[in-house]
Amino acid sequence: MNDTSPDVTVLLDPGDDATVTRAALAAHNPTAGCVTVHPTPGTTSDPYFAHDLLAALGKPAHLPGFPDSRAPVWEAATAWLAATPARRLTVLRAHLLTRTRLQRLLDLRAFTGAHLVLVCHRSRPTAAMRDALTDVPHTLVQASAAGDLHAGAAVPGPGRPAVPPRVAGRWITVPALQRLADWDGEDHCIGCVPPPVRWQHRTRPRPRSPQTAAEIARRIHGVTAHPRLAAALAAAVFSGAAGQQLGTARLADWREDASTLALHDPLGQTDGCATHPVPAWATAFLRAAARFTRLAPTPGVPLLIRPEEHPDLLRLAEQARLRPPQPSTGIEYGATPARGLEWFYRQLKETGLDPGAVQPAQRPRLRVRRVNRPSAGAP
Repeated sequence: MNDTSPDVTVLLDPGDDATVTRAALAAHNPTAGCVTVHPTPGTTSDPYFAHDLLAALGKPAHLPGFPDSRAPVWEAATAWLAATPARRLTVLRAHLLTRTRLQRLLDLRAFTGAHLVLVCHRSRPTAAMRDALTDVPHTLVQASAAGDLHAGAAVPGPGRPAVPPRVAGRWITVPALQRLADWDGEDHCIGCVPPPVRWQHRTRPRPRSPQTAAEIARRIHGVTAHPRLAAALAAAVFSGAAGQQLGTARLADWREDASTLALHDPLGQTDGCATHPVPAWATAFLRAAARFTRLAPTPGVPLLIRPEEHPDLLRLAEQARLRPPQPSTGIEYGATPARGLEWFYRQLKETGLDPGAVQPAQRPRLRVRRVNRPSAGAP
């Protein structure tokens, strides 16, 4: 937790000037570390406010694997905000916030070190705000004297090139995902410090172009608010690891200082225990997963994925329109095969069978949880 956070700024806007609101919204740019939240009117519960923050970060409301009523949405929002990393968090309509919501924001400020700006559309702070800020360093600023509080914050962040419309909706074939559907067991080596991966038994995943890597990251960011599942999919893309290997990662296996991730394979089923370098585009996912794991209410949570979450991971890849190589069908590049995604194409090829001639009931039985496949043309 960061004890050197900037003072809280209470921006007083008694006239509810549209210029102030437009400036705050225009400054919203998470990739540049500036987040503006516009709370949903008429709501007072904590989960709704957490969903408002996730929406501001471009995340959907649902966390796969958790009941909606008990989903750790605040932990997820905190983890993503800390991984951004946010340097300014602006909250509009702050005069409508309850004491509990204000305390949540102060906790976020302390955890992330972000500069918290509360836009109060009144001439003075509310009683709830005065109570919440009693022991917190803060500054009152009139909107007319705010100057360049939000100026310059909307400069586009690096690494997010524009995506052509013809590419944005198409499937991206990622050969590294060929083993993502495998789940033959899971073992974690206690105290194991694996050596760097040597790529003796399989081909090193080919590096993606900066444009493709940015598009993959954008898609993963946009389809889930679950930090661990997002990090698991990102790790599968850059490591080519099997599903059961992703389940072995623990907090100690992620080294943020060296940007490496250790995955274990004590039985030698795939690669053996190995440490993988983490590319820059995937660092934020691992960082968010680590923070989410520390904040998780239950002990012993893995860094990336539990066995029962494996179907959610495959479903997440399909929602992001990321797939392993598919059987050749002569259809337009990037389109969805009429029969749905084939996750076991590699295994079928290795058995010498014709994937196109094998019916689903005849395919090799693997110890893996299956997921429902989307219909043809599903987004």
